[in-house]
Amino acid sequence: MTLSRRNFNRLVLGAGAGVGLAAPFHIIRPAYAEIKKGDELVVGIWGGAQEKIVKEYVEKPLVEKYGCKISYVLGGTGDRRARAYAERGRPSFDVLYLNIYESRQAVKDGVTQEPTANVANFEALYPSARKGGYGVAFNPCTIVYDKRKASKPITSWKDLWNPEWKGRIAWPDGLGAEGISALMMTARAWGGTEKDFDMVVEKVKELKPFAAIQASQAQLFEMFDQGICDLSVEFGSFTRSYAETRNPNIEIASPTEGQALAMNVACITEGTKNQKLAEEWVNLHLSEPCMLAYAREIYYSPTVNNITIPDDLKSKLIVGDEQVSQLVDFDWDFINANRAKWQSRYDREIAG
Repeated sequence: MTLSRRNFNRLVLGAGAGVGLAAPFHIIRPAYAEIKKGDELVVGIWGGAQEKIVKEYVEKPLVEKYGCKISYVLGGTGDRRARAYAERGRPSFDVLYLNIYESRQAVKDGVTQEPTANVANFEALYPSARKGGYGVAFNPCTIVYDKRKASKPITSWKDLWNPEWKGRIAWPDGLGAEGISALMMTARAWGGTEKDFDMVVEKVKELKPFAAIQASQAQLFEMFDQGICDLSVEFGSFTRSYAETRNPNIEIASPTEGQALAMNVACITEGTKNQKLAEEWVNLHLSEPCMLAYAREIYYSPTVNNITIPDDLKSKLIVGDEQVSQLVDFDWDFINANRAKWQSRYDREIAG
């Protein structure tokens, strides 16, 4: 089943994120057992290119070294996140991949562990990739648009309010990464913070009518192809792949206020019986071969600072301390605490 961004937030995030579940006191982390031949590691991750990459650059060397077995739970984060919460303290997962806001809430709720230096490559992680687990890919959200329809390049989030874009914007559906990025960067652009949601809603309402509400990358790219919309807020990596393979007219903006920090995070579950093997898995994911495969195949930017990026990729990624520091992080504790209230207002005043 494919969930829209809005339904995902209602069915899954509303069940945990924002509720502030207390970490259960009865969780006792198992003893740090040595890895034995035949040990099985269960990994929950997205399918497609990401599954292919970790099988080649993480599973293969791990199995060769330890003779262990790797099992996968594939798909979107909704089902596996709900399962991880249901199994809190008694997990069937050992490593769980979540997005930035889910991962930080999962640590607070005692579902997953804080990152530690037991993973050797922890020291190479950028500071923003050491929260909620081990960041494995920067995938920023920004403005994407048809450059043929722009009188001049977009250089600021405020440019969305230029009259030429009236009726031509596809606003992101719901309060997932794209939707929150669009709302919170609106706050930043107009001098506010996460706490100025009333102002944000009023500013976004000024952009209406929208050409559409876009619920997925695939839907947005179809709308670009068909000329239904000319601008939206989306992940830069997916949009770059789309622009290179289907629509070279699509531009990925680098606004002066920055791009919104979005990130895939590898999380080790509380209660795993395979602590050391899970740490070995994460360490291999943060190694240069896996990081470069992510960068080359899906334009995910590395979260570690100890690898060499090929020259032909540098302009397509977020690379180095300066660029990483310009990614805009949000107060996810505050956002998650207000998510249900904001969703109701989004449905009524923005999507309605």
